[in-house]
Amino acid sequence: MKIRVATPEDAVACAVIYAPFVRDTRVTFEEDVPSPQEMEGRIRKVLATHPWLVLDHEGVTVGYAYGSVNRDRRAYRWGTDTTIYLAEGQTGKGYGRRIYEALLAILKAQGFVTAYAGIALPNEASVRLHESLGYRPVALYPGAGFKSGAWHDVGWWALDLNDRLTPPLEPIAFPDLDPELLASILGV
Repeated sequence: MKIRVATPEDAVACAVIYAPFVRDTRVTFEEDVPSPQEMEGRIRKVLATHPWLVLDHEGVTVGYAYGSVNRDRRAYRWGTDTTIYLAEGQTGKGYGRRIYEALLAILKAQGFVTAYAGIALPNEASVRLHESLGYRPVALYPGAGFKSGAWHDVGWWALDLNDRLTPPLEPIAFPDLDPELLASILGV
């Protein structure tokens, strides 16, 4: 198993992993499966500020995780949203934990203070993963999204990554992160 930083060339694999979640579940409220070109644009946008990681097993990409902007207003810049998707049949193998631990270590090194995860409910596996990593429930948005003929709640979980200093240190953009530190986190 290898965890590495995504490249635009990973767009096809990420789109393939994500497609069944869009088509067949309410895990994401996205209704149209993004094309590989759309996924490439998302990867490029995220990598300008945050990490997007992929997990390869025996030469095949089996999952991805990324951080992203929590809210647009500048005062929110110390928070980051986190997202993870594993390919069908790849859950329960420890892959989610491994890639998420690497993602969280990078976000911490960047100086983010809090990581947030929005989870469409019910989703016991995602709740279990996040809580096992130290996330705690902080909010519930009842009936936040309508998909597959029903309204669904979204729960929000939070994980403190760094202390709330006053004044706070500015988060480091992902491209500016020390390459040696990044390599040590990824184990390369």
